[in-house]
Amino acid sequence: MFYKRLIRPVLFRMHGGDAETAHERALAALTWLSRWRPGLRAWERLLACRHPALERTVFGLRFPNPIGLAAGMDKDGVALPAWMALGFGHVEVGTVTAAAQPGNPRPRLFRLPASQALINRMGFNNAGAAALAARLATRPPLPAPLGISIGKSKRAPLEQAVEDYLRSFRLLFDYGAYFAINVSSPNTPGVRALQDQARLRELLIALQSENRRLAHERDTHPRPILVKLAPDLAEPALAQALEVCAETGVAGIIATNTTICRDGLAPADHARAAESGGLSGRPLHPLALRVVRFVARESGGRLPIIGVGGIFGLDDAQRMFDAGATLLQVYTGLVYEGPGLPGRICRGLLRAS
Repeated sequence: MFYKRLIRPVLFRMHGGDAETAHERALAALTWLSRWRPGLRAWERLLACRHPALERTVFGLRFPNPIGLAAGMDKDGVALPAWMALGFGHVEVGTVTAAAQPGNPRPRLFRLPASQALINRMGFNNAGAAALAARLATRPPLPAPLGISIGKSKRAPLEQAVEDYLRSFRLLFDYGAYFAINVSSPNTPGVRALQDQARLRELLIALQSENRRLAHERDTHPRPILVKLAPDLAEPALAQALEVCAETGVAGIIATNTTICRDGLAPADHARAAESGGLSGRPLHPLALRVVRFVARESGGRLPIIGVGGIFGLDDAQRMFDAGATLLQVYTGLVYEGPGLPGRICRGLLRAS
């Protein structure tokens, strides 16, 4: 309540309501907090929920709880200790690209408060895979798995996409507990074409081959590779993508990315809905649930699913689990509900168990 009554109104009015500037300021504060150990300990005592009953082992990794931070919130991994102190069971950084890039022109992030949603057309703005690797090389071990989402550089033509992904994967292999292959962002030209069966197969075969080579070279295990799918795929296209994932030994599915659909918005947000980009938040929830159910049914429950989309509390989380998700991730829910969200969901899961 404190966040929603006092902090959120200030953030939402900051700089004339510019959502990206508010995000940058919040991330800067979390980056500062990450260097202040007494503050981290205080936040963890206040907000986090730790209990053995919440632990999960998925694709060979131990997760202290099933609630993770989705990619996009901390693209360059600048505030990892702070996210861990909030009680996340894993954190996914990125989406990062082989080449550093500024992303699309601003403004490119928009709030739709009546719908509890966001529209973004960020365009994979990030400092590049080499910069992320250099930062992660100086970090001490984290108490929960670190996922790294990789995508296609805007300047790389579609015919060179495989090598572009491989370049990021090589640079970051040593630092990711798992890798999310983002082929579903609506904000970089050509990316969603990589969900096509033939292109996806080529990409995943190349990544898995490099995965095995690097693991052998480093005398370690190959990294779990997950594929992040769009909520807008029809079921035949989803089935084809899952067939490729099964053929190539993908460890799991992230369902889902943002949607280009604008259904379910409150009337007060219809004018803002004309902005191009991917929609996240409450209106995405039913679409994400549909994909989670389909993946669980199509894979016979054998393929772990990270459910993402419109998770604002325990009820949303439980629906995702009931649909077949193994782990969850939040992003827009954190913007609207505040930093206590992962702890509240975890405490609710404990009460319900």
